[in-house]
Amino acid sequence: MCCLARCAVSSAEVKNDSGERVVQIRRCACVVKGGRRFSFAALVVTGDGHGRVGYGYGKAIEVPLAVDKATKQSNRSQMSVAVVGTTIPHQVIGEFRSSRVLLLPAKPGTGIIAGDCVRSVVEAVGITDILTKAYGSTNPLNLVKATMEALKKLRTREQIERLRGVSL
Repeated sequence: MCCLARCAVSSAEVKNDSGERVVQIRRCACVVKGGRRFSFAALVVTGDGHGRVGYGYGKAIEVPLAVDKATKQSNRSQMSVAVVGTTIPHQVIGEFRSSRVLLLPAKPGTGIIAGDCVRSVVEAVGITDILTKAYGSTNPLNLVKATMEALKKLRTREQIERLRGVSL
């Protein structure tokens, strides 16, 4: 049976022209009879910069193959996000396992106040003014998933009015 021992190779964010951001690349080791067999895992966030974002996690023997797998999964998992101008419509908290992410709307000109993982997701959506705070576990995969959960909860004023059947 395989036993995984993980160590981070690079958590530096790599940006491409296609809206693809490599959030993390890890080296995984599978212990076998003859020693260790290494593979790589990549966490990728993709977005169009106009309210659509997705993430993917891929593993392979080589780094480029892992990034390709993660990118394909990321493109398949894209979702729409409610954005008002350059920020989000309201405060929201996203949770995944022991990671929590607080997203707050900000005035134009504030910029993106966020850590690396949350920043990559927010930039992929196309948000340019936001305040964020991460609580609990800072595992990059869990932070990305918690940020995506928070973005799923966002609703614009018009959407809320339609759901409630009243005008605000």
